Formats: sequence, structure tokens, C-alpha cells
Amino acid sequence: LILLHLLCTMKFLMASSSPKRVALVHDWLTGMRGGEKVLEVLCELFPDATLFTLLHNPGSVSSSIERMPIRTSFLQHLPFRRERYRNFLPLFPRAIESFDFRGYDLIVSTSHAVAKGAMRPSGALHICYCHTPMRYVWELYDEYFGPGRASWPTRALMKRLAPRLRAWDVRTTDRVDYFVANSENVARRIRTYYQRTADVIHAPVDTSRFTGSGQAEDYYLIVSALVPYKRVDLAIDVFNKMNKRLLIVGKGPERRRLESMAGPSIEFLGWQPDNALVSLYGRSRALIFPGVEDFGIVPLEAMACGKPVVAFAAGGALETVIDGSTGVLFDRQDPAALEEAVRKVERTNFDTSAVRKHALQFDRSRFKEIIGQYISKRMQERRIS
Repeated sequence: LILLHLLCTMKFLMASSSPKRVALVHDWLTGMRGGEKVLEVLCELFPDATLFTLLHNPGSVSSSIERMPIRTSFLQHLPFRRERYRNFLPLFPRAIESFDFRGYDLIVSTSHAVAKGAMRPSGALHICYCHTPMRYVWELYDEYFGPGRASWPTRALMKRLAPRLRAWDVRTTDRVDYFVANSENVARRIRTYYQRTADVIHAPVDTSRFTGSGQAEDYYLIVSALVPYKRVDLAIDVFNKMNKRLLIVGKGPERRRLESMAGPSIEFLGWQPDNALVSLYGRSRALIFPGVEDFGIVPLEAMACGKPVVAFAAGGALETVIDGSTGVLFDRQDPAALEEAVRKVERTNFDTSAVRKHALQFDRSRFKEIIGQYISKRMQERRIS
């Protein structure tokens, strides 16, 4: 019945009464993280859409995304953009505004930076799936640009630039007809910064790919972009002290600094292909999730493999991790609190099947059905009005 309903929804979306031209807008295409997994579903729902993005590293995302007609901004032609695109932050607003959406009837943006600032033409409908308001200039400004995080010239530049970016971010909210947040956590943030309401549709997890894979080995796992707010440094401090094995999957600008902190029990694996990642989840004792995440797909991937999650009790983790049942929450981002949480995991006998069952509530197929229905409803309302 679910499959039949999904097929009917997709048929409605692509029917002659639906928009003639659809634009998907994404901040950038440099790897397959949570935002790209949402985009992947949208590409499947709208296979004839045009995909607009600030820049694209070919081969960095899934085939479902790569096969789309992709249009990039002038940032695509700047030097060092493959690895240092974040340095072009001051140019992001101008880049997103350089796209011409005339002739498009529906714009669906997936935004954690500037994609929601796409300039909607008259008569078009713009739905923004918001992963978060631009974190660099709002709640995580100090984590990116505070003392010890950025050089003094960068800090001086951002002191002048950040207020302008915040003003632009707020001013451009009127380009969006409907906000969809990936969590209640982000919906609250949208209310705070944008003074807008947002419907909540939790981000998707492809639970069919993540299953248990045998006996747990004696290591813990982190799967994360290596950027400041993920607080991988906190986990390194604790696992150095406890002399326990920690495997870190991911890449990012913090890698060199984090490697310099790590002792012999900690290993950096870089990004791993999907089949290797499933195996790493399945053989781990638990996932360590020490940062504040907008929603957090990684904990649900681990839980889909039946693995408990040790998570900081804030942000999206409060909507996905059940303390004592699917993992352990700790309430302070300090080494003592994380260490105690790790020891609690080792004392607790988690029900693997119950942990996986919890993750199934966030399955990709369910997300695809719900987001398809949502877009269909908003399109119909626009036609009626």
C-alpha cells in the first residue's frame, strides 16, 4: 500500500498539471553527507529538474545526483575551490544570486548556507528544506572564527563581514514560500533567526543498507566531517586518556590539528565507501557523537546496524537517541562527562533488534513518501489560490 501510494504521489508530481520546469538548488556538491542524501531523494522525485549549485566537484556525489543537469556559479572557476571553497564564504550570497530562475515554476532548495537565497521569479513557488540557518554566522560563529579557531586576519575580516551576512540571511527569507526543517531543533532556530515557522520532516536514512554484521570488535567509531563544531577533539582527549581504540571516518580542514592531538589508540581512516562504512558500524562497540548536530543522520545509521550511540544531549540527538535504550546521552561537553558515558555503554546490555527498530522510523522510503506528499500539497494550494 505504501509503495502504491508513493507511485501515485510521484505520478501526481509529474503530471501535466504540475510545474513545467523545476529547479533544485543546493549549496555545493563536494561529498555525500546528510544534505546530499536529502537532495538525492529530490533528484529521484524530479528527474527532469535542473540542479543549481555554487560549485561541483565531479564524482563526489551519488550517481542519482551526478546524472542531473548541473549548473554551477562563477565559484566553479576560482582557484583552489576543490578543497578551500569555504574560504569563499564572502562571495556565497553573490554567487547564489547570480542564477537566473526565470521560466521555472517550482524551486526546491536544500540549504544550510545560502541556497535558500535563490531569487524566486514572480509566480514561482519556493520550498526550502532547511538543514539549518547559516551556522557560520549564527550559533557556531565562535567555533569557526573565535580565538584559536581562525587566524587574526580572518577574525578581523569576519568581525566586519558577519553582521552583513546575518542581515542578508534574514532579508532573503522572504524569497521562500514554505520552510521545511529537518528537525524540531532546526525549526526552533528558524523561528529565532528568521521569525518564520517551519514544518518538520525528519531527514532520511537508508536503513536497508545498514544492518548488523557480526560480533562487535574492541573499538569505537566516529563518522564525521572534521570541522570544529563536531567536537572530535573532545573524543580524542577522552580516548587518549582511556587508551581505548577509536576509529575516525571523515575528512575536513581540522584533520591535521586533530591528528597532532591523537595518541596511538586513535586511527584516522578518511572517507570510506558505503560497503566499508556498513562494516565499520556493524563491528564497532558504539558510535561516538560528541557535537551538536542539526539533526544527525549518522547516529541513525549506527542504530540501523543495531549499535548504541554515545551522544551529547543537545540538538538533533535529543530527537533520535533514547537514553538507556538506543544509547547514552551526556549533558556536558567535557572529558569527564563523555568518559562516564562511554563507561555506562560498556555496563549496559543493549537490545540490538530494538535499537534497529527505532531507526526504521526514519527510513528513506518513508521520507520520500512524506516529502513528495508535502510538495504535492503545496503545489495544489498554489494552483487553487
